[in-house]
Amino acid sequence: MRITGGRLLGRQIRCPAGTIRPAMDKMRESVFAIIQEGLPGAAFLDLFSGSGLIGLEAWSRGAASVVLVEKDAGKRQVLLANAALAEGCAQVRIMPAERYLKFAAGGPFDFIFLDPPFPYRFKAQLLGMVGESRLLAEGGMAIMHHPKEDALPKETPALAQTDLRAYGRSLVSFYKRRQAPDCNHGPH
Repeated sequence: MRITGGRLLGRQIRCPAGTIRPAMDKMRESVFAIIQEGLPGAAFLDLFSGSGLIGLEAWSRGAASVVLVEKDAGKRQVLLANAALAEGCAQVRIMPAERYLKFAAGGPFDFIFLDPPFPYRFKAQLLGMVGESRLLAEGGMAIMHHPKEDALPKETPALAQTDLRAYGRSLVSFYKRRQAPDCNHGPH
């Protein structure tokens, strides 16, 4: 696996043992072309990070900080070694993504990338958790990679789908945080 753009262009990333589904180069290049304008200086959260490839790609392309969340403790050493490529700008958290969304004190993040295992059945609920958390910045974007068979909602109470792209047998859904209603204006 290699980084497809930015300051780490072409750099090989170690792949941990066990089950991992590395994001396709073409899909990663396309996703990062879509979000590139917002990356410089951004805070980026990579949930279900596996090797950390997506988060490191974000840092390589200009994100200021990255948090890599992976529940499989067996991937810790490889994930830490890969995170070191980000020159102190990447933190590793070994815990379930759902727990991180509920209890983490970090953020807010400009981008939250979710790449749960394809058999994971709670993708819509996970998206709702992202919207309910304080981790996604106002105007921030949540991005989920999922199989075509798993239809996600067009909106949640806090998120609205802004784009949907197909890559082979998978989709990438883009969501923006809805603007909170302005209670200071309007009729009294």
